[in-house]
Amino acid sequence: MNVSVEKIKSVIIGHAVADALGVPVEFCEREELIENPVTDMMGYGTYDVPAGAWSDDTSMSLCALDAMSHEGWKWDDIMNNFADWLENGKYTPTGETFDVGRTCLKAIVSYCSGESDSTNCGRTDERSNGNGSLMRINPFVLYAYVNNMHFDKWLEFIKNASALTHAHDCSKLGCLIYAFVLFHLLGDSNKDSIDLGLRRAECHLGDYLEIERYKRLWRSGFVNLSESEIKSTGYVVDSLEAALWCLLTTDNYRDCVLKAVNLGGDTDTIAAVSGGLAGALYGYDSIPVEWRNTLIKREYIEEICERAAESWRVQMDSFGKD
Repeated sequence: MNVSVEKIKSVIIGHAVADALGVPVEFCEREELIENPVTDMMGYGTYDVPAGAWSDDTSMSLCALDAMSHEGWKWDDIMNNFADWLENGKYTPTGETFDVGRTCLKAIVSYCSGESDSTNCGRTDERSNGNGSLMRINPFVLYAYVNNMHFDKWLEFIKNASALTHAHDCSKLGCLIYAFVLFHLLGDSNKDSIDLGLRRAECHLGDYLEIERYKRLWRSGFVNLSESEIKSTGYVVDSLEAALWCLLTTDNYRDCVLKAVNLGGDTDTIAAVSGGLAGALYGYDSIPVEWRNTLIKREYIEEICERAAESWRVQMDSFGKD
């Protein structure tokens, strides 16, 4: 598929900016944010980091995107980048790792210790259904889309990408639903694509036993749910619902991600998930320039995006010559 580097940046920078907006108020209660809402980039709240600092959501996404920018990459390359992030602070805004999810931590430690390889280090228990794979899945969706993967192959690819850390079917399914939506937004950037992506997800994923957990997404009244009916926890189902609800109930990037942040709870991840989709929907220039300029290491993030775009273009050109 012909996806420009600007489209890739729209998703990744859209994700990172929203992540950074949510970092200072992570774990704040919704009631606190109703009284004192986030309206701009801030620093030194929940974590001792400056304005524009992004969390594990973006760090782990960059780990994956960087690995996949190299021809012949393997799943081990991504896990090794995860380890470099965790142990050495690579792919972080400040050189120090913070805000590491429990399930991600267990999977990386299992891999690094040699207890498990990259194909089975992800956690499979019911309690390991946080949003830690959903928050970093968009580079894999971009890769699958650009490389025009066969339908069955990309479904398996997204499941395997989730399973690096989150291998329970509920987490895999959340990543797949997100992938359907992002796929359609990459192909046609309008709100109808969200509904089309969701309907196609329901059609193709209906055999999953875990689909019942996500059933509210397909109710005709989902978009009309009140804020009080939207949960903003770290549970993957709640996070995906909240992100899509913010996307569907706003009409621009700024309002979407601020709405996500001000739900409270897992503010950085819900904002990041919605922000990547909003970037795909509204485009790079829709991301407020003052926020982009505040984002720490924005040039570094964009360089990885550019390297990935060029690598994938070259690979696609070479496929066409076979």
